[in-house]
Amino acid sequence: MTASIIDGKAIAQELRARIKAEVASFRATGRAPGLAVVLVGSDPASAVYVRAKARQTVEAGMLSFEHSLPADVDQEALLRLIGLLNADPAVDGILVQLPLPSHIDATAVLSTVDPTKDVDGFHPVNAGRLATGDPAALEPCTPLGCVHLLKSVEADLSGAHSVVLGRSNIVGKPLAQMLLRENCTVTIAHSRTRDIAQICRTADIVIAATGRAAMVRGDWIKPGALVIDVGINRVATGDKSALVGDVAFEEARERAAAITPVPGGVGPMTIAYLLHNTLKAAGRRSGLPST
Repeated sequence: MTASIIDGKAIAQELRARIKAEVASFRATGRAPGLAVVLVGSDPASAVYVRAKARQTVEAGMLSFEHSLPADVDQEALLRLIGLLNADPAVDGILVQLPLPSHIDATAVLSTVDPTKDVDGFHPVNAGRLATGDPAALEPCTPLGCVHLLKSVEADLSGAHSVVLGRSNIVGKPLAQMLLRENCTVTIAHSRTRDIAQICRTADIVIAATGRAAMVRGDWIKPGALVIDVGINRVATGDKSALVGDVAFEEARERAAAITPVPGGVGPMTIAYLLHNTLKAAGRRSGLPST
């Protein structure tokens, strides 16, 4: 068996096209949705990601507000900026690019963002709403993208045993909640899980979000399983470097039914769902039906 490739770039492009059309309709209200992105420091990978977000925001017909702060900015100054963005009627979504410098309390910062503008879905209010099944939740973008990719292959996930590798607040935990909503049976595995390989071998769906390059080997994959690789790891290959996922791609492809590549899998979906959440937040703030 050789797995089919789940083309995240193409699927994200389709989603962005739908969002762009919905933004055009929204603009008939007299304004465009606005997304503010806050970048602290000059981490090269974060800067590239922020530029991509800004470009796609504008391409979708939205307003993009970029705020770059020095790495040594004090926490109170950052919180003041977020307060200003919370109060700005032109801003519908606020994203604080992670990771933040070590002297800043990320939890305090993310908790300061207005939950109705929290397009990353990281605020405790939105986390609680997701956990309790409240449709008012703004949900994290990467897990939303993962579920979308799975359903592009298998529309009904009911009854599938899904193993989520990783228990972060950004991916693992919210993704487990979303899979439960899809009527999956969910196992969360992590660094302290015993016999993690054997647990993966029982899974109809494996989603890897561990941050460890090629951790998931081919013989961990049940024949015919769906594999979503969230990982993005830069590894040395001779005198160059390459991006690889958390899954040993070529090995897993020989056993899985479908698999996402790295790059070109989950990454494009994350930005597409950021735009989706911004439009959703704008519609709610304008009293329009939920997107």
